[in-house]
Amino acid sequence: MVSSDGGGGGNTIKKILGLGYWVQGFRCFPWLAVNFFLKDALNVDPSTFQILQNSANLPMVGKPLYGLVSDSIYISGQHRVPYIALGAFLQALSWLVIAISPPSMSIFTISVYLLLSNLGASIAEVANDAIVAEMAKQPPPSTNKSQSSSSGGLQSFVWIASSIGGVLGNLVGGMFIGRFSAQSMFLAFGLLVSLQFFITISVPESSLGLPKSPSVGIKKQCSQLLVALRKPEIAYSISWFAASFAIIPALTGTMFFYQTEYLKIDSSVLGISKVFGQATMLLWGIIYNQYLKSIPSRKIISAIQSLMAILMFSDFLFVRGFYRQMGVPDSLYVVMFSGFLEVLYFFKILPFSVLIAQLCPHGCEGSIMAFLMSAVALSFIVSGYLGVALVSYMKITGTDFSKLPIGLLIQAACTFLPIFWSSCIPDDEVKPKDKKKD
Repeated sequence: MVSSDGGGGGNTIKKILGLGYWVQGFRCFPWLAVNFFLKDALNVDPSTFQILQNSANLPMVGKPLYGLVSDSIYISGQHRVPYIALGAFLQALSWLVIAISPPSMSIFTISVYLLLSNLGASIAEVANDAIVAEMAKQPPPSTNKSQSSSSGGLQSFVWIASSIGGVLGNLVGGMFIGRFSAQSMFLAFGLLVSLQFFITISVPESSLGLPKSPSVGIKKQCSQLLVALRKPEIAYSISWFAASFAIIPALTGTMFFYQTEYLKIDSSVLGISKVFGQATMLLWGIIYNQYLKSIPSRKIISAIQSLMAILMFSDFLFVRGFYRQMGVPDSLYVVMFSGFLEVLYFFKILPFSVLIAQLCPHGCEGSIMAFLMSAVALSFIVSGYLGVALVSYMKITGTDFSKLPIGLLIQAACTFLPIFWSSCIPDDEVKPKDKKKD
């Protein structure tokens, strides 16, 4: 295998990861069309809309299994690139089939295709995340600080690539949604991931310069994963991180209907809002890489959690008309704050993934990172279902939003709760000591 220190391997790995994470970010392009397709073409109500959105993420929960398979089963001597290609193929297949299906397709039919798409995305993400984690475990040139810097650098690179994809996806999606049919957008993305598939299969894994690791069986890999998850610093961190998402009742579907049906916000404004949000993600990756890597992860994550709760309280004021009375147009608030809050959920992932990449033992990087992202995906699903339960209990519908302010207050209060247990995340100063004990 090519040495990981070589410049060629570094360039190739950045190309394959850059493309993979860029496409991952660009997935918001067809999903923006899905939102309007479900609301306008299939005429679903807010609760059904949110259930469909969250249920489509069920394949993400299987990430630990995909990680185990990727770590354990080699295809032609490769165990990362073939899985990225498989994920791209499944996505291309699903989106192209949706594009050529009749617009009157049933909710069940489109749900199956969306599940297949997310299955492919999950497999590709697991392989990409495993490559990042493996490179983070490379022997540092000198000190632990150097290793942390190298890990954070690659994490920030893929974060920025994903954010650029998100910015472009939402920008182009916002322009296309009023000019082209949703199925035309599905077709365009299907062709894009088809191109990713052909590019990926042309790259030999040996050119990436990944560290050599012996192939082990799934049973042994499961055993290694269980041993890693028994480590308190890993188990407590992942448990807190997942709970910090799951405890929040998501009201995204209701807010989407409130903005489009009640406030009559134009679809192009929503597209610009999402572009603004993705732009802040891109800026966050740059700022974190340049200035914040030396700050303990617990402090950064707690600060983000607090900011989320503050912005949710701001949404409460927005729905009550506070900003409108101050002369702030609804469309301006949606662009500046709604898009930012939507992506702020994901800000925590960057510092936390850097932390976990350093904590996880060598040989099961793919499994640990997959388990983490699976836990996050399950948390988002639970959060979505809690939101549906809250909306149903408070009798908030697509035409009656009178109880929405109270729902937003409950959401903000739930977001504050995990901060009181943030001590579950280890301080950065503890990490080198823990690694020596291992």
